[in-house]
Amino acid sequence: MSKSIDRRTFLSYLGTGAAALAAASAGLGSLEGKASASSTANHLFGFKTNKVSGYFEPITPSKEDKLILPKGYKYDVIAALDDVINKAGEKFGDGSDYNAYFPINGSNSRGLLVNNHEYTGVFSIGPVDGKMTPEQVQKNLYYQGMSVIEVFRDENGTWKMDTTSNYARRINGFTNFALTGPAKGTAAVGGASTVQGTFANCSGGVTLWNTVLSCEENFTETAEASNLNVTHYGWVVEIDPFNKSYLKKHTALGRFNHENTAMGLTADGRVVVYMGDDKKDACVYKFISKGKFDPLKGRGNSALLEDGTLYVANLKSGKWLPVTIEAVQKVINDSKFKAPFGVSTKRDDLLKKYQTQADVVVYCQEAALLVGGTPTDRPEDIEISPFDNTVFICHTNNDIHGNIHGHITRIFESGNDLGALEFDFEIFAAGGRQSGFSSPDNLAFDSNGNLWVVTDISSGSQNKGVHKPFMNNGLFVIPTSGPSQGTALQFASGPVECELTGPYFTPDEKTLFLSIQHPGEETSDLNNPTSRWPHRPGDKKARAGVVAISGFKLG
Repeated sequence: MSKSIDRRTFLSYLGTGAAALAAASAGLGSLEGKASASSTANHLFGFKTNKVSGYFEPITPSKEDKLILPKGYKYDVIAALDDVINKAGEKFGDGSDYNAYFPINGSNSRGLLVNNHEYTGVFSIGPVDGKMTPEQVQKNLYYQGMSVIEVFRDENGTWKMDTTSNYARRINGFTNFALTGPAKGTAAVGGASTVQGTFANCSGGVTLWNTVLSCEENFTETAEASNLNVTHYGWVVEIDPFNKSYLKKHTALGRFNHENTAMGLTADGRVVVYMGDDKKDACVYKFISKGKFDPLKGRGNSALLEDGTLYVANLKSGKWLPVTIEAVQKVINDSKFKAPFGVSTKRDDLLKKYQTQADVVVYCQEAALLVGGTPTDRPEDIEISPFDNTVFICHTNNDIHGNIHGHITRIFESGNDLGALEFDFEIFAAGGRQSGFSSPDNLAFDSNGNLWVVTDISSGSQNKGVHKPFMNNGLFVIPTSGPSQGTALQFASGPVECELTGPYFTPDEKTLFLSIQHPGEETSDLNNPTSRWPHRPGDKKARAGVVAISGFKLG
């Protein structure tokens, strides 16, 4: 644990919100006043120490079509595919992924839950034979995106969805968004300032001003099938759960296969956003705002995401390199230019392609490689440790280079400053038989400094070959300090052919929200699905959904 913020200091900031904690960890001192009880990233800040890893008996891998938890824990299915979420009759989408809980009036038992919908499957749009029908195109756009639902725990301790909520709504492929930043209104995006829809919404993050950032990941197929301009997708989306009209896409953060965002502050108070590009041989990024965070401005701080510098990590030199038009043009104007690994475009075409910063952010993956970004093994979820400002990255796997089981990388920024442009790193935990997990994907911290890690073994690889020992995908707890540092303990096993995604705690850490994504994904015959989770009576479908897990004992 860092000397700059020990557990006592950490716990003293409980209830003051992420802004206060971030300021403390950055050495800025405490912020005056109390932040909203629903401040960002409160899933990190339990009001009591959650020594959960000392209270549960780790489970063993399973091939059963069940969500299996340790003894003493239970789950409630809050919402699943096609459930009605509001008075308008809108339906919960498919491909349930990221979760973020926002307390209503400070409550740990009633709040808004934001859930991402990454993609559709056979249970929502039916079998696709070559090309989607017009009806399937419409369903594909509808069932992706996001859901905002109101959830509550009743007098019996059961979590439910309140379908009478005035906040509950769908955000999907038909919702209009305003572009911000360098690409807005430029030729690089066809002159657009407003674009239709969001889809391929994978993971995300919560801002210091209490909004949600949602990440568009594998967007190309849906854009092309829907005859939509592909440059309008692959961005970081911002919504306000409590305000239906607040809908933005931030182009300054770059366009690529976004997995999630992790937000913090530099030592001098600027906003930092870490991002992974979930693609083989893709890079790790961070954005640093030009201006400084001001807690008094609230949501007005969103403008910080429109003006700043995007950087890419070079792991060989340990440096963050600017992904700017100046840096790109300097490389390709060099008479000794040689295209780096991953770049196939000819030099003359590159010179024509990159004229402005808009071109750089729209074609960010290529630009990042040009300036010296290191290709890595599918960098997915990134989280900043609330204790020491180290940065954890899930590198899920990359079979091209023989990294079958993936690993978790830990970055140490120079001077413990998230704004530093130099860093060191280590492999914190490696997937494989020795660790008991394979293909790490999403991360979350609890207030005891443990990492909660879900895995992403592809459905076609589960229970086969070298993946046999791991069986179905699971949820693991890995301490980041102490004698058990780096040791994975399995907390949950998912149903057949699913991923467990989006772990997120309530502020008191008595409830963990978790998504069950694409159970029965390999189903080819709807009359004989490979999974029927959540096993509703008389229901032959498998349904992606979100659950609330309870039974945590706090010490």
